[in-house]
Amino acid sequence: MNIRRRRGGIVGIVAMTGILALAVSGCARDGGDSGGDDGETAASPGITDTSITLGITTPLSGATAGPGTCTVAGVTAYFGAVNAAGGVEFGDGVTRTVEIEAYDDAYDPQQSLANFQQMVSDDVFAVTAGLGTPTNRAFRDAAIDEEVPQVLVMTGDPLFSNTEESPWQLGFVPIYQNEGAAFGELLASSSEDLTVAILSQNDDYGEGYVEGFKEAIEGVDNIEIVGELTYEATDTSVDAQLTELAATDADVFFNAMSITPLVISSLLKTQEIGWLPSWFLPSNTSSPVAILQPGNATAFPGVYSVSFAKAPASPAFAEDEDVQTFLSDLAEYADYPDMPAFPHCMWSYMVGATLEQAFQGMTEPTRENFLESLRSISDFQAPLMLEGTYVDTTVDGQPAVSTVVVQKYNGTGYANADTFG
Repeated sequence: MNIRRRRGGIVGIVAMTGILALAVSGCARDGGDSGGDDGETAASPGITDTSITLGITTPLSGATAGPGTCTVAGVTAYFGAVNAAGGVEFGDGVTRTVEIEAYDDAYDPQQSLANFQQMVSDDVFAVTAGLGTPTNRAFRDAAIDEEVPQVLVMTGDPLFSNTEESPWQLGFVPIYQNEGAAFGELLASSSEDLTVAILSQNDDYGEGYVEGFKEAIEGVDNIEIVGELTYEATDTSVDAQLTELAATDADVFFNAMSITPLVISSLLKTQEIGWLPSWFLPSNTSSPVAILQPGNATAFPGVYSVSFAKAPASPAFAEDEDVQTFLSDLAEYADYPDMPAFPHCMWSYMVGATLEQAFQGMTEPTRENFLESLRSISDFQAPLMLEGTYVDTTVDGQPAVSTVVVQKYNGTGYANADTFG
């Protein structure tokens, strides 16, 4: 890995095990030329008459480096193409390029806080796209204190979409409850009598998925939960929990798990002990290439997840114009020539498109005006979004994307699942 290090964070050229090398742009260091004696609104740090600088703190090393690297790649690809075409025309009539600074936090909350502090020193206009609930929570209070937007971040924690509690924040991906509820609704609509075993991460992530699922099946006669256990995010094995849950012989395994290696080992362990239920997996740990294929997921009657993004590897989207443009931009501007193994590459590309919408609505070069514009987007069909899903930032308590489609793994990718079974 070739990384240029600096105090408080890592910026520069990132090479992820031969998969990705991102040239992260430099940025302007002043707050612009406006403001002062002529009565114009003073520009916030990180925006000038020629550019705006965004920061991303995300895991570029460690166990979650695959999806973390994607969070930088997608945004870099999107704005690389935009900059090459001349930049973004903002609502104030000024055309600016969008510069990205990326910092490695290795999924360590303390490092993400240090990275944020460095971003403040570096005059970053806003923080965006970074992966992780604990890492984003680590500097949320500081972002509020410093009045720095922390927006369109990759966490399903509803706290980030509560305007009263998080006035400078906004999540991008569906909250955990939305995903859990979508699968619960699919089961509830089934004519079968089904038993369910649950394993969830012992934190807000796991609790949110389970909460949404249980609310969706409440009062439904054909669904019975026969076992429920938790694990810690720091655990390296959940074999004991899987063995206990296997004893229930449940038809469905609801696995609210965020750690990629644990998902793979869980898929393999349940096969080893002879328990072959249908599975539900969260959207961020359901990659066909990175997780389901190594876990031999075709051994199960069905593996379900939810999505709002087109999957480039799916034959259904092989000729899709959005997908072809995305893959071309990813290779040319993010130096990411391979087929993305994680959905975060697509999600962060959509983040770029959503940010562009907000920039186009900005009539003043300030963070406050940016947030006002960002929170006024509705029914926006960002590139790569599945039919029936859209960006809507106007609903308090909901992230930018709250609509999802339940899908079933077909051995190579996913197909929409209108019914269970």
